Amino acid sequence: MSVVLSERLVAPSILSADFGRLDADMATVIDAGARLIHVDVMDGHFVPVITLGPAVVKAIAPAVHERGGALDVHLMIEHPERFVDAFATAGADAITVHQEACVHLHRTLAQIRETGAQAGVALNPATPLETLAEAREYTDLVLIMSVDPGFGGQRFIAGSLDKLRRARAYLPAAVAIEVDGGVSLDNAATLVEAGANLLVAGNSVYGAADPALAFRALAAAVASAG
Repeated sequence: MSVVLSERLVAPSILSADFGRLDADMATVIDAGARLIHVDVMDGHFVPVITLGPAVVKAIAPAVHERGGALDVHLMIEHPERFVDAFATAGADAITVHQEACVHLHRTLAQIRETGAQAGVALNPATPLETLAEAREYTDLVLIMSVDPGFGGQRFIAGSLDKLRRARAYLPAAVAIEVDGGVSLDNAATLVEAGANLLVAGNSVYGAADPALAFRALAAAVASAG
């Protein structure tokens, strides 16, 4: 994977893109400098919405990889271990599963790594960091959900800032910290200062009149944060 997860990166979420012109919307942010594209996968069970599957990842992977980018696939689904191989084969470079959806989290993280993808664990807002006590050594990234998963455009949960700070102190230094939900130009620098280095941005990029300009502004705020 050409993208190093320890870098500071804004990851545009294609969940907020126009699916009728997905190729063009994705190209817009890649041409603006995006190197990590976030793909939200929902099954209608773990969360109430149904979104994308391996076929879409397979369709967009060549365009992302040809430009030196990577696909960050977030599985908001039940029994994610059943689909890890399919998403990895389709072209996912990082695969994140929810702690709440994994009965055998250690095994699932090992499964992801065996495919050659980076392995991530996501925590819902009400899930304590300490549930990763036995898994934090086996993951490449931890995704802190700063909204309840399932819908774009939700308001950032203020308590997530403290959770990010605690996560950075609790996790091994090599583990990347991603934040997803309510990321905007108003809080991007603060999120980085709290410990996040990967910021998922949906509506704040694709909901803007000029997504390329919005992405560049977010990326600049992330890069210049203390």
